Amino acid sequence: MHKSDDEWRQELDEMAYRVLREAATERPFTGAYVDEKRPGMYRCRGCGTELFSSDTKYDSHCGWPSFYDSVDSDNVRMLRDTSHGMIRTEVVCATCDGHLGHIFPDGPQPTGQRYCINSAALAFDPEEERSADAD
Repeated sequence: MHKSDDEWRQELDEMAYRVLREAATERPFTGAYVDEKRPGMYRCRGCGTELFSSDTKYDSHCGWPSFYDSVDSDNVRMLRDTSHGMIRTEVVCATCDGHLGHIFPDGPQPTGQRYCINSAALAFDPEEERSADAD
């Protein structure tokens, strides 16, 4: 998926643009989905790709929504990130290359992974709305 910078700026609010297109990070405990508990699907705010299910969301107390697995490993890509004097693994949307957050090897079982994801990179579809749309 390729869009111009102007197209991305028109489609995304300022924080979503900064996170998805410039790899910014929202401040901890400020994102809309940190405390979200409803069942549903988390999609990429840039392109709508399904990324994470509420079934794998947990409270890691890190300040960002955390998941122990993605919906489909083909929907996310991992990149080496050496910014800020650290070596981390960046998580990006495989469809639009939008920055989502980072993954760390300190999550719960069964994967042992913690996808630490910016709320601004996500759009949440609550299960009750998804069920109503199917009717």
